[in-house]
Amino acid sequence: MHRVPKTIIGVAAGVLLAAALFIFYTFDPGTHAFFPKCPFLLVSGYKCPGCGSQRAIHSLLHLRIGDALRYNAFVLPALPYIFLGIYLEYFGGKRRFPRIEKLFFGRWSAPVLLFVIIAYWILRNLL
Repeated sequence: MHRVPKTIIGVAAGVLLAAALFIFYTFDPGTHAFFPKCPFLLVSGYKCPGCGSQRAIHSLLHLRIGDALRYNAFVLPALPYIFLGIYLEYFGGKRRFPRIEKLFFGRWSAPVLLFVIIAYWILRNLL
């Protein structure tokens, strides 16, 4: 079995991230049809936890924080959490900060995160 060197994976991930950021910066998901629509919203009429995240990312890239919060308030805390997880897993953060890794991605992180997502899902459709 052939293993791909980490540098190649890192470069490829960087290129894909740059391309995604370019697309989200350049094109508004609210006005361009090539961005996917939420199937849950289309079928049920209710917003899922991810609804509006494409527009929120577009707004964040244009430094419109208020718009991003209106589209999907969960994106703001989720992005740093995702980046922390990437740092810990792929850039040596686990070795340097094992207590942070245990705190944010330990035994109870999945049930807590699931609870927060479901609570956000319910509240955003009630309010």
